[in-house]
Amino acid sequence: MTILFLLPGLLLIAALVAIDMGGPVLFTQQRGGIGGRPFRIYKFRTMRVAEDGPVVTQAAKQDPRVTALGAILRRTSIDELPQLINVLKGEMSLVGPRPHALAHDEAFAAVTPQYIRRMRARPGVTGLAQISGCRGEIRCPEDLIRRVECDVEYIENWSVGLDFRILAATCTRLFFDERAY
Repeated sequence: MTILFLLPGLLLIAALVAIDMGGPVLFTQQRGGIGGRPFRIYKFRTMRVAEDGPVVTQAAKQDPRVTALGAILRRTSIDELPQLINVLKGEMSLVGPRPHALAHDEAFAAVTPQYIRRMRARPGVTGLAQISGCRGEIRCPEDLIRRVECDVEYIENWSVGLDFRILAATCTRLFFDERAY
């Protein structure tokens, strides 16, 4: 039902992306899901390149690969809306640990042994880490450790009420998160 409501806006965004960049409107990438099982995530394209495979460069603030339209879509998280398809397919939920590229899963697991614990839950479009200031590029091991701590805290304290609080906080933080890019 939500997708039908959003459909006109999604089609408009898809048209803008097509005009802005040409080529495919959606970016897809292999991500680690529940239990570490890979799945293909869907996002609106925001960059001139689409990396997937053994080496994936994380997006950063002022990333030259991001187009002007892409910057707006990323800052407002509109680029994430196609992940509702992943939710409908059962690969993701609305709330849970954000999935990373498979190449990042390997690298991040080498930094902190707690990383694997976040794969006990279905990945989410948003999560406790994102509303706790752990959104965006992971610049140092401490950024990763804090994100993983939030993800594990979410898993260990899951409730429907917590999901609703995270969804409400996500809506308010979309426009005020300084780490968004």
